[in-house]
Amino acid sequence: MTREYTEITVVGDDKTGLIARVTTLLFERDINIEDLDQAVRDGVFRMTMHVDTAEMTTEKEELREALHDLGDDLDMDIQVRFPADRETRTIAVLVTKESHCLEALFEAWADGKLGAEISVIVGNHDDLEPLAEHYGVDFHDIGDEKGNPDEAELLDILAEYDTDLIVLARYMRILSPNVVFRYEDRIINIHPSLLPAFPGAEAYRQAREEGVRIAGVTAHYVTTDLDQGPIITQRAFNVPAGASVDEIERRGQPLEAEALLEAVQLHLDSAISVYHGRTELRDDVDAEGYQFGLPNAVDDLLADRPVDGLGSVVSRGEE
Repeated sequence: MTREYTEITVVGDDKTGLIARVTTLLFERDINIEDLDQAVRDGVFRMTMHVDTAEMTTEKEELREALHDLGDDLDMDIQVRFPADRETRTIAVLVTKESHCLEALFEAWADGKLGAEISVIVGNHDDLEPLAEHYGVDFHDIGDEKGNPDEAELLDILAEYDTDLIVLARYMRILSPNVVFRYEDRIINIHPSLLPAFPGAEAYRQAREEGVRIAGVTAHYVTTDLDQGPIITQRAFNVPAGASVDEIERRGQPLEAEALLEAVQLHLDSAISVYHGRTELRDDVDAEGYQFGLPNAVDDLLADRPVDGLGSVVSRGEE
């Protein structure tokens, strides 16, 4: 029997009876629930369900409307994404002032290598609006004079552009659960450290202060826990003795753009899945087409011994 996995998300203020109301609506339409996950953060409730709609006794638009009406009744946001909906390839890029990651995304898009449409750029400052205009992409500034973003406006924009993937291209703000819960496993961030080391602000400065010899960058899915989402790709680089924070940053920025771009491509290629807080390469995907960390050539430079176990071999030889 062919299954049709449909995703339903429920987000809003936490209250009793939510799960029963939604599951009853699905049961009445012969929709089988395959997986259900729920969480509450800062008073915001999120439930993500994967259901099988292959044998449902209703039309897709009727189900969409029924869930929308139930959401209105519960004062919750209920969204349904059928498999065909998930084939959309629209990206919203969130930015602040640094341009290097956005430029890499635009260049890949212009060269036809991205495999998706960058439909809108959203900033909490307007510094990168000229770059968006150069590529003919709409730009929205949602920040106040201090750069504090209006997340209600952000959600309206994401809905208006029917956003499939959100990319944080050095967006220097933390997204609230109200946003993250609606786009779970569909928000990718680039962080300037080898996570889980040096989370939070000024990661390059943290690396300098700790005296690391190797620093790096990490592209990861965003969760409600700051810089702790599932890691997708990483890049590393040497930190010269006496290097300043600015020099470390100059070494890291090109790798930020590279790692972020590859993470976006992995997501768009449906090459990875998230399982128990980790990203895993799907079984039918050829890993040689991607560089998750350091180049394979680095393996040839690593020491191959000594390793545990050789001592016992020598001891047996002396007996």
